This record gives sequence, C-alpha cells and structure tokens, in this order.
Amino acid sequence: MRSRVWWGTTAAVLGGLLVAGCGDGGGGGKAGPADEKSATGDYPVTVTDCMGAKTTFSNAPEKIVTSNASSLELLLRLGAGDNVIGTGFPPGKGSLPAELDAQARKVKVLGQSVIPKEKLLGSGADLYIDTFASMNMGGGMGDAPTEEEFKAAGIKHIYLKSTACAARNTRAVTDLSAVEADITSLGAVTGTSAKAKALVDGMKGKVDAVRKAVGRRAEGERPTYFFFDYDAGTKQPTVVCNRQVANAVITLAGARNVFADCDGDYQQVGWEDVISRNPDWIQLGVRNRGSEVANEKAFGEARRWLESNPATKGLKAVKEGHFLRIGSERITIAGVENADTVQEIAKALYPGKAG
Repeated sequence: MRSRVWWGTTAAVLGGLLVAGCGDGGGGGKAGPADEKSATGDYPVTVTDCMGAKTTFSNAPEKIVTSNASSLELLLRLGAGDNVIGTGFPPGKGSLPAELDAQARKVKVLGQSVIPKEKLLGSGADLYIDTFASMNMGGGMGDAPTEEEFKAAGIKHIYLKSTACAARNTRAVTDLSAVEADITSLGAVTGTSAKAKALVDGMKGKVDAVRKAVGRRAEGERPTYFFFDYDAGTKQPTVVCNRQVANAVITLAGARNVFADCDGDYQQVGWEDVISRNPDWIQLGVRNRGSEVANEKAFGEARRWLESNPATKGLKAVKEGHFLRIGSERITIAGVENADTVQEIAKALYPGKAG
C-alpha cells in the first residue's frame, strides 16, 4: 500500500505543528516550558514546530492568513475572525454552521486551493497559519516560501499540530488531545484563551458523556467501522489509518477502525482488503457540496455504489443497511466538530445508550 494525501475544500496534511512538539502519537505529548507559559494567554507567547523551532508573539496578530478552511473555522469559533484577511481552500457555502458561515463569506479568498507564493508573501499578513507540509503538493504554483522569505515579508509562520504532524506520530492517535492543544494554542496566540478553554471543555464534556454511556469496551467487543472516502475515488479505496484524527473519533465513539493496523494517516488499499475485514458499519464519506440537497444526493450515490458493486454488495454493513451519512470534513479534519461526530457515531452504533 502507498501513502496518499487528498486535497479539497479542506485538506488532511503533513508538516509542522503548533505547540508542544509532536507528542507521543496518542495526543498526549508534554508541552515544553515555553509552551506551558503560552497556555495562560499572556504575552509573550511562544510556540514550537515539529522540529522544535520556536516562534514568539509579543502581542496578538492583527492580520492573519489561513491556509484552508480548517484553521479559518477555528479562528472564527475563537472570535478572532475579524483579524483574518485571507484564506486558501475556502469553505464551501453552507459547510460551516450558520453563525460562522456568514463571517467566512467575508474573508478574502487568496486561492481556491493553495495560495500562490507571491500572493501569500504580498498579502500584508503578520501571521500565516499553515496546515500544509509543502504547498507545491496541492496548488501547482511552485515552491513554498522559505522561512527566510516569510521573515523578510514580516509574516510569522506556524502550523496546526493535529493535522500537520499526523504522519510523524509514533503510535496510534486515539484521543482528541492534539486537536484540543491546537485550540488552546491558537487561543493563546490570538488572545482568546478564555474562549479556547470553553471550546475545549465543551469537547471534553461530549466525549466523556459518550465514554460513560457506552463504557470502555474491549477491542474485540467493538463494532468494526469503515470510512468510505467516496470522493477519493472508487477504483482503489483510500482508507484512514491509525495516525489520522478519524481514528481517534472512531475509537472514542466505541467503534474499531478496520484499518487501524496501518501506520500513517492515509493509505490506498484494494477492495479485497475491505472485503476481508467485512465491516459492521460504513460511513459514507463525502465532502460538503454546499447544500443539504446536494449532500444528500452525494450520500445516496455513495450508498448505491456500494450496493450495486459486485465487490462490495455482499459486505455485512451493506446487506444490513448500516450506513452513516456524516461528511468527510467532520471526521478527517481536526476541529470542534470532531467531538460532535463522536456523539453522532456512538448514537448510531449504540441506540438507546449514547444520546
């Protein structure tokens, strides 16, 4: 099997990280002294990337550019949206909750995919929040700016831990602590630590409620779960492995990712691999189309493909109609809604117990 990264309205990526090193792979890495100070929300605030390089803020950034909808959404939720002057990979219309969607529409789109290098460097930003390992992977616009070029343009350059370091983790990701660390760190950098704490506390509360409802089930007692990335193509399925945040969401919901034994974030497999694992449940993973009608149409197409394809129509989940209609972004892209997705999956798998 070979590693794969997909790009779309939002992206799952490799690269650096925001705060506290790469951790232990399970999301439980320890912060260094500088990062512990930053958690208070006081300035100066220092964050580190995967390699330990430090970036220090003496005050809150005023002109922020985000690489994609993932970091944009986090800033909107933190109440720092007025400071965002541009983004790449803009969120699809209607893909964010109503109260955030209108704000997102006001943000200038610097690139429908990866922001071109010269446009990014000339944006006037004082901070670029990056979820990409290498910008030439997604946009076909040449090399990414060097750290020297960012510095010359007056732009501080930081990364999101929960997405950018997925492939660097040394063991399976089974909790949302890396996502929570990103939220806490962005809160410290933007001076919105109180809001960040509220968001993190809300996520923990939802996950704890699921844990209490479904219990700490042994691996063999958990229903098996397959994330069917319909938009990645059906000829050769792309699966989420144990380093991807989706593995944590599935695990916390009381299920077992059927491809939790593959190390990395994404891999391509053969349909024979899916058949051999015969999942109990299948999530119809489609990316947001911009409206509920369009989304439902895409979910229906994904289900019909599984039901009509000779290679998949005999799967247990297909025969029993065990499908979940949950958008790809909510499980594969780090964010506040990961906790909501934990609840939604658990409610479907354990009716009467969770939710």
